[in-house]
Amino acid sequence: MNWSENDAAAHGAAVGERESADPVTNPWGTTRNTGADLHASRPERTYPVPEPVDEHGPARIVALCNQKGGVGKTTTTINLGAAIAEYGRRVLLVDFDPQGALSVGLGRLDPRELDLTVYNLLMQRDVTVEDVLLKTDIDGLDLIPSNIDLSAAEVQLVGEVAREQMLGRALRPVIDDYDVVLIDCQPSLGLLTVNALTAADGVIVPLECEFFALRGVALLMDTIQKVQERLNEDLVIDGFLGTMYDPRTLHAREVLSTIIDGFGDKVYGTVINRTVRFPDATVAGEPITRFDSSSAGANAYRDLAKEVLARWPLSGHGA
Repeated sequence: MNWSENDAAAHGAAVGERESADPVTNPWGTTRNTGADLHASRPERTYPVPEPVDEHGPARIVALCNQKGGVGKTTTTINLGAAIAEYGRRVLLVDFDPQGALSVGLGRLDPRELDLTVYNLLMQRDVTVEDVLLKTDIDGLDLIPSNIDLSAAEVQLVGEVAREQMLGRALRPVIDDYDVVLIDCQPSLGLLTVNALTAADGVIVPLECEFFALRGVALLMDTIQKVQERLNEDLVIDGFLGTMYDPRTLHAREVLSTIIDGFGDKVYGTVINRTVRFPDATVAGEPITRFDSSSAGANAYRDLAKEVLARWPLSGHGA
């Protein structure tokens, strides 16, 4: 099933016949200036601490994707990965953005000084994933870094046979070594993002709780649907994640309510609030779960990790 047949049904059921409430065509819907807060009214669900695993793999590959920048993709990749690793899973983070923000934010790496990155893994046949992979200071958390060289791959891949499947083939040798692979996509819907979606089992869509974050949802859904139909029929949308949420503002509550109204159970119950501790942790080159372990942000990502793992299929994929 693809988005148009399956997830769109849930989307339509949540919205009902009120086209004006569709977050794709009219992000404000009927919650504009009503003060509606569907997040607060949703039944609160608690998820159990994941059981330890006796063996690792095969990994579930998840692309964190949104063509709008600044919505929390990299922050979520780092902190969700670290939180899942805390629960005994082996996690691989793939920096698939030429800006290299994930590489900088996780280990204070200077991307310009890296000899081998995901670019070399894609474009050089003699480079293996083991050559590129870096260990982090977080137990169970590894990284495939990126830098500006990756921007050239978008052009160079055009002439390659099966160009959309390059990343999936490159990751295949280590899939059995990990429980989860998280791919931090660049803020665009170009060939690199299509590669990530083709390699992935699922997609997590971070959405900033701000009006403009909703405007590109239709294009993103269209891209995911095309990948489902032509390249990866098993791809599913794992969920939409509200980020940078400030419950004190009516604007943020309206936007989050619109997301819930439109996408229903596809929206994670966990919401990531706006806090200065996230940029502080990024500067320190650490996940929030280590930089400020007892903070609300750290606990939010631990809650998200429990919810994400609980929602995944029980057979394999690190569940």
